Amino acid sequence: MGNNAIIGQSGGPTAVINSTLAGVLQACMARGARTIYGMSHGIEGLLEEHVVNLSDTLGSEMDIELLKRTPASYLGTCRYKLPDVTQQPEVYEKIFAILDKLDIGYFFYIGGNDSMDTIAKLSEYGRVTRSDIRFMGVPKTIDNDLALTDHTPGFGSAAKYIGVVMKEIIRDATCYGNKYVTIVEIMGRNAGWLTAAAALARGEDCEGVNLICLPEIPFHIDRFLAKVEQMQKEQNSVVIAVSEGVKLPDGRYVCELSDDARFVDAFGHRKLTGTARYLSNLVANNIDTLTRSIELSTLQRCAGHLTSRTDITEAYQVGGAAAKAAFEGETGKMVALRRISNDPYQVTTELVNVLDVANVEKKVPVDWVNSYRTDMTSEFLQYARPLIQAELTPMYINGLTRHIQRPI
Repeated sequence: MGNNAIIGQSGGPTAVINSTLAGVLQACMARGARTIYGMSHGIEGLLEEHVVNLSDTLGSEMDIELLKRTPASYLGTCRYKLPDVTQQPEVYEKIFAILDKLDIGYFFYIGGNDSMDTIAKLSEYGRVTRSDIRFMGVPKTIDNDLALTDHTPGFGSAAKYIGVVMKEIIRDATCYGNKYVTIVEIMGRNAGWLTAAAALARGEDCEGVNLICLPEIPFHIDRFLAKVEQMQKEQNSVVIAVSEGVKLPDGRYVCELSDDARFVDAFGHRKLTGTARYLSNLVANNIDTLTRSIELSTLQRCAGHLTSRTDITEAYQVGGAAAKAAFEGETGKMVALRRISNDPYQVTTELVNVLDVANVEKKVPVDWVNSYRTDMTSEFLQYARPLIQAELTPMYINGLTRHIQRPI
């Protein structure tokens, strides 16, 4: 089989995806891979033979430490859906010809649901064609919606950012003493894990958000307005966390009611935006109060200055576990995290069949939402709090965080 390894990053980036890249890279080096390549912009770049020799570009310990602290995808990313092999076999033939040309024996793809679909298709094609290449999926997504893993690297840091920012928004919103409704839009298409993280803001120094709206709970506009009006009678400042993907009972996204332009990506995902803005205008038109809408947008996934040390550590560990498994003969698997205990918090890694992960979304358990459908229960807080613990201090140069940038 081939002596070299290749690594790709795909889908939406996170604050810790590069820590996973570092984990795969260093484990492959330790296990004797001759050359370790990186795909420039994932499988889409590989099809154009755009690769970088990571053995040359990330050669020092300082490079690795900076890589761990650099948000977004060092290798670049893509949203490219591999076609069905029966419809376009030439795509697979081209990919495997390129891998053979590079003498690849180990293929690692860091990503979420759609990336696991890529690994599933490539490993199955490899099985049918009797290829020796070993294909491993390495989990990443702030959405925390991958099946068969307790949580995903990237979620903990995004949850930490959301908890911190919501506390700061609440402080700001209570300054003036007049009636104000602040609606904060948080990422989450069909799974509300990130929006649920807004519940982490509540503590002895913060009253917390007043309402949390998840995609898992059907959104009724009349009930929403009634809740907001009632809360406004009880206090001047009302702060609401809403998932971008909240849906009406008929299945339409709330943001579809707005006039914002939308498009559909290669995986058939509709671009969601404008939910908070629509609801803010709705409240302003129906309730006597001032309103404000805030979209956290990409800040949730690129805030490398506010990452969870737990998250960075686990991101590195799943990368190393993926390399270990591949070099020991595994293929068509994804590394999953299995929680052993909450107190003390302990997790371990295990392998799951990537076919059981691809295209399956893990939702927030509805019984982790309180009976009033306004807040998260203690079960969710016990689940999420360990994931946001501790910090990895960024390196600062001239007052700004230092990142590592891939040579163009």
